[in-house]
Amino acid sequence: MSTSGLKTSATSRKALTPLTYLLLALLALFAFAPGISTLPPTDRDESRFVQATKQMVESGDYVDIRFQDVPRYKKPAGIYWLQSAAVLVSGQGSDAPIWVYRLVSVFAGTFSVLALAFIGDRMFGRTAGVIAGLGLMGILMLGVEARIAKTDATLLATALLAQGALATIYLGHKAGRPQGKAHWWFWAAQGLSILIKGPVIPFMSVLTIAAIAIFDRDRSWLRKLKPLGGLLLALLVAAPWLVLITLKTGSAFWQESVGNDLLSKVGSGQESHGFPPGYYFLTYTLFMWPFALVALEGGLKALKRFRQDPRLLFCLAWYLPYWVAIELIPTKLPHYALPSYPAMILLMAWVLTSKSAASIELSRWQLWLRRACAFGMFGISIGLAAIALGITPYLLGYFSWWGLLAAVLVLISARYGVGAPDGMDPVKRVAFAAAAAAAVFGVLTWKILPPLTPLWLSPEIAERFEKLKPCPTSQLVSAGYGEPSLVFLAGTQTQFTDGKGAAEALVADPACGIAVVAEAESKAFLAAIPGGVDALRQRGLIEGMNYSKGEPRTLTFYTLVK
Repeated sequence: MSTSGLKTSATSRKALTPLTYLLLALLALFAFAPGISTLPPTDRDESRFVQATKQMVESGDYVDIRFQDVPRYKKPAGIYWLQSAAVLVSGQGSDAPIWVYRLVSVFAGTFSVLALAFIGDRMFGRTAGVIAGLGLMGILMLGVEARIAKTDATLLATALLAQGALATIYLGHKAGRPQGKAHWWFWAAQGLSILIKGPVIPFMSVLTIAAIAIFDRDRSWLRKLKPLGGLLLALLVAAPWLVLITLKTGSAFWQESVGNDLLSKVGSGQESHGFPPGYYFLTYTLFMWPFALVALEGGLKALKRFRQDPRLLFCLAWYLPYWVAIELIPTKLPHYALPSYPAMILLMAWVLTSKSAASIELSRWQLWLRRACAFGMFGISIGLAAIALGITPYLLGYFSWWGLLAAVLVLISARYGVGAPDGMDPVKRVAFAAAAAAAVFGVLTWKILPPLTPLWLSPEIAERFEKLKPCPTSQLVSAGYGEPSLVFLAGTQTQFTDGKGAAEALVADPACGIAVVAEAESKAFLAAIPGGVDALRQRGLIEGMNYSKGEPRTLTFYTLVK
C-alpha cells in the first residue's frame, strides 16, 4: 500500500490557522443556535432527557436518572451531567428554559465541525479541511441534532475525537511520523462516549480497526494503540458512575440498559422502530442532504483507490462496516447513522480537492447508483421546499413569507450542494450550500415551526394551566394527553391518567384540583364525577392536532364547582 503521498504531505503542507478555526466556529454557531429558544420542547426523546435533567437539579441527585418516578436507565448519565452543568451555570436552576439544555448540543455540534476540519486538514490538506468542516455543518442530520437536547450531537463529538485519534495513529504510522499522545486521546474518547451512550463508539472503532487489519497486511500499527493502558484509562473515565449507579440500584441499571435496551434493539425492532435492512441505504440522501451526491461520488471513487491510499482505506473502514452493522440491527432510527457520516464528508473533501480523483471513472453500477442518488436529491429538495412553503397555509390558513424564503434557500442549497456550477471554486460552492442549508434550519426553527400552535399543544396547556390553576400549589392532571413535554413545562408533579383517574383526582382535591381532559376520555371522566356535568366548571378549550397520527385533538380544562 503506497504511502508516498502521506509522507510528502506530512513534510510540506501548512496546517489550518487559528483564524480559520475561529471563523468555522462562528459559522457553526450561526448554523446551530438560531431557533433553540423559540422552538418548543419536542416530543418525545428530547423532553424525556431535559425533564430527567431537571429532576436531577431539583433533587440534587446526580447519580439516579428518573422521569417523574420512573427510572430512566436506558442511557448513562453523561448527557444529563452536561445539561445539568449548563442549567447550573445559567443561574436559573430547575426553572431554566429549554434553550439552556440545548446549548450542550449546540457546542457539541460546533466542536464536531472543528474536529472534522482538523481531521480533514491532517488527512487531505487545508482546503479539504475547510470543506469537511463546512460540509458537516450543513448536512440535515446534524442541523437537527445540534439544536435539540439529546445525546446524538454530543456522541458525534466523542466519535470524532476517537476516530481522529485513530486516524492519527494509523496514518502517522504509514507516513513514518510520530503520533504523540493520540492513543491516550483515543481511549479517553472511548470512555467519554460510554458515559454518553454506552458502547456505540467503541463498537464503531472496533469495526474500523478490524476492516483496516483485513485490507492492510501491515498490522504493526496496532501495537501503538497500547490497549492495556488505554483500556484502563477508558475504565477510569467511565467506571466511577457505573459503580455508583450499581451501588444505588443494584442490577436494575444493567438489566434496563443492557438487557431491555441494547439487546432488545439488536434482537428485534424496539418501540415500533423496526425496519428491514436497507433503511439507511434508502434514507442516506435525505440525512446527508445537501451533500449526499458529491459525498457518494467520493465514496465510489475511493472504492477504486483505497488499496493504494491508506487515507481512503481509513474513511471506508470507518463508514462501511458500521453502516452494514446498523442495517442488520432490527431497530432503526435516523440518528444511528450520524457517527459514520463524517467519513463520507471526508471523502467528499478528497474528491473535490484531489486532481487524481478527477481521472477516476465510475463503473456501470456506480453510475446507476449515482443517478439514483441524484434523482433522490431532486425529489427531496423539491419536497423540503414544498413543506417549507406549504406547512403554514395548511395548518394556519395564511401565506408565510418566511416559508417562501425557506423554500428558496432549500433550492439554493441543493443547487450548490450537488456541485453546480462546475467551474466554481469548491470551497465557495460548499460554503454557499452549507450557509443556505443552515439558514433553512434557522428560519424553520425560528420563524416557521414555533407559530404552528396546533402542533405544539404542551406550551399552550402549560400556559393556560398557569392562568387557571385555583391555588399556587395546584398540580395539573391530564387525561388522554401524555406527552413528556407537558411535564417539563407544567411541572414534575404533573399527573398523567385516564378519564376516571382525572375525576378521582379532582374529587380528592376539590379546592385546588384542575384537570385537562382529551375528548376521547371525556365520557369516562364525566361518568366518574359525582353529580356529573353540574358539578364541573369548564374553564376553556384547546384545539390542535396529534401530529404523530395526523388527527385533530380537543382538550378541555375542568375544575369542580365550589
